[in-house]
Amino acid sequence: MSTATYVLQAAPDALAMTGAFVGGLVIVGALILAVRIGMRVMDQEPTRPRADEQPTLPATGAVREEREMREPDEIPLTSDGSPRLMPYQLHHAGSRRGADQTRRRWLPGSSGAFGSGGPGHV
Repeated sequence: MSTATYVLQAAPDALAMTGAFVGGLVIVGALILAVRIGMRVMDQEPTRPRADEQPTLPATGAVREEREMREPDEIPLTSDGSPRLMPYQLHHAGSRRGADQTRRRWLPGSSGAFGSGGPGHV
């Protein structure tokens, strides 16, 4: 084989390597540009609060979770033809504290979730 055939066979490899190198440079340039834009955006954001500006606990201590059983307030029905109540006409709390504060539990022997394999209600 002559050197001309080697050059012709090597040309596609060199072209592929050059294309990969140029593609890599484009990706690196895009990443550098993205970082610079991100830094510019971060410079425009307000500064973070100092340690003395952080929120503190109230004087009474930490706030604890409160659990209670709630009952819904009934919406009055209008059968006499008066206009219906709109949401803004109802009071702000849609429920009230229930008289019975015991949590409802599953009955022993009743089924669990659908497809749990249990016998169901027996």
